[in-house]
Amino acid sequence: MSADLLLSGGRIFRGLAQGFTDALAVKDGCVLALGEDARDAAGPETRRLDLGGRVAIPAFNEAHMHLLPYGLGLAQVNLRAEEVRTLDELLRRIGAAAQAAPKGAWILGRGYDHGELDVGRHPLATELDRAAPDNPVAIVRTCGHMAVANSMAMKLAGVGHNTPDPEGGIIERKGGQLTGLFQERAMRLVRDVIPPPDEAAMVDAIEAACEHLASLGFASATDMNVGMTAGIAEVDAYRAAQAQGRLPLRMWQVLAGNPEGIAQEAWARGMRPMDGDDGLRWGAVKVFADGSAGGLTAAFFEPYLASAGGGTGVFTFPDETIHALLKLYHEQGWQLDIHAIGDAAIEQVLLGMEAADSEAHPFAGRRHRIEHCGFVTRDQRRRMKARGILPVPQPVFMYEFGDLYIRNLGRERSERAYPMKTWLDEGAHPAASSDCPVSTVDPFINLFTMLTRQTNRGTVMGPEERLTAEEAVHCYTWCGAYTQFAEDRRGTLKPGMQADIAVLSRDVFTIEPEALRGTEADLTLRDGRPIFDRHGALAALAAQ
Repeated sequence: MSADLLLSGGRIFRGLAQGFTDALAVKDGCVLALGEDARDAAGPETRRLDLGGRVAIPAFNEAHMHLLPYGLGLAQVNLRAEEVRTLDELLRRIGAAAQAAPKGAWILGRGYDHGELDVGRHPLATELDRAAPDNPVAIVRTCGHMAVANSMAMKLAGVGHNTPDPEGGIIERKGGQLTGLFQERAMRLVRDVIPPPDEAAMVDAIEAACEHLASLGFASATDMNVGMTAGIAEVDAYRAAQAQGRLPLRMWQVLAGNPEGIAQEAWARGMRPMDGDDGLRWGAVKVFADGSAGGLTAAFFEPYLASAGGGTGVFTFPDETIHALLKLYHEQGWQLDIHAIGDAAIEQVLLGMEAADSEAHPFAGRRHRIEHCGFVTRDQRRRMKARGILPVPQPVFMYEFGDLYIRNLGRERSERAYPMKTWLDEGAHPAASSDCPVSTVDPFINLFTMLTRQTNRGTVMGPEERLTAEEAVHCYTWCGAYTQFAEDRRGTLKPGMQADIAVLSRDVFTIEPEALRGTEADLTLRDGRPIFDRHGALAALAAQ
């Protein structure tokens, strides 16, 4: 039985426990053999790819991102801090988009960081009014937990100065006047009046996002909180993308489970946990417990620094509400993927999970998850481990927001955030991820952060939590597969495993960490077939 493809000429990382080999054979979409056995399996018809000293790894697995919103956002105004650091530039971009759009059309932007703007604050509705006087405008902060709307957008949403704050949300007012800032669940007041994309636009966005991730070495990803943009129609769009052959990544899908989400509607339609197949699996429900530490809405026991504004953050729901949601979705059989960043929110979630764990509906084997889990205590880690509750963190938050954490929370608390080494040593299987479009989806930035604990301004935070390159890749591959009940199929390169493989432009296990920034994926395989081929290497082999 000859192999379909032989990789050799460079190191191949099989997995944290397995180490490296120098050859790998693929047959019928799976790893056939390794090392000398792989070379022996090559026959006259086998395509032979010379790695040329590059390294191959199990393809990356993006365990927590918002894929459809990311794809849709590619057509929105880019306000990310890498490009936009002044209020004038933000307003210029909004104004340019408005000039290119018909009057009355919505202008949507994503990714601004008020902490990085020269004015050190959120834009105001009146400023957006001047930039786009004839269009409703809504721009979302990088964290996704707050947005600013202009006056026309607020009018369309029916929001006035006497509109009460919804449960778990804040409509900011200063001097009795609306500023345009909406936080947490108050954002839905504006979101609900933005025309949703149609199915064709969503399929285009899904495909575009998947193709971009494939170009970075991902073969698997998650859409966390499906239904947050267009309701139940998002489920249909994903199924259409798969039916049309436009879903190149394997997807683990998480339904929006807040009361305004689609989880109950999906249940009523007959959707059940683990519906779908290995290419598109519906396995989990998400509920929000708090906001973001950068936006001062993550819920903490100890207040934010007075210089940052004080307060202890925002709980999305009171205890009885969120505990009832956790019990409902647990008993329905869904994996719980619960957003909690601050220690007080993590505690609220843990208490609810512990109450839901019963003899009739035990937690054992369910692999429930706390998403982000950024500021977790030792006792909380112990209780999570006892029930098999997994942390799904975003190390890249330390890179992009670490200096803001110090400004908001002080150095000591910030140093302990996202403790990757501690989690790994304790056997908690932390699945590294990005929360894109909150942060960059570039996996090499995330790897850099895990190896250095360094922010984008050069601040080193909690160096004792640094990982080795092997550990970091393990967290970005096998741990992600484990959270999706897929570690028996992907995340390592052993005979019988899916041939989901990324060939990287540099050997990330030997280069200096600084060189990670700028490393690329040259080839990404799913089932041994290319979903991205930067230099056309496999196409050239096929043409021979």
